[in-house]
Amino acid sequence: MSSLSTHVLDAVHGTPAAAVTVTLFDWSGAELASAVTDGDGRIGDLAELAPGDYRLRFDTGTWFTAQGVDAFYPEVSIAFSVTGERHYHVPLLLSPFAFSTYRGS
Repeated sequence: MSSLSTHVLDAVHGTPAAAVTVTLFDWSGAELASAVTDGDGRIGDLAELAPGDYRLRFDTGTWFTAQGVDAFYPEVSIAFSVTGERHYHVPLLLSPFAFSTYRGS
């Protein structure tokens, strides 16, 4: 099994994005786990995963509304594949009109 973590950063202010709800789905669309980022914008141990394809959904619209910011993306979805036993880290760099991600470590 592989472990999964995530980290959300507010790219506009250069700070962690605390209180973002993140939900993990398998490829069939079944919800596997859900958590909220901590004060450092992190979820350290979201789930244990077998090899396969998954999707993380970040509830960015609710977070931006709570910040008093109009934003273009009500959510960000990131699909990724687990291919072996290791730790997978999926960060999200977020602004109201753009986002970026990469496979972290």
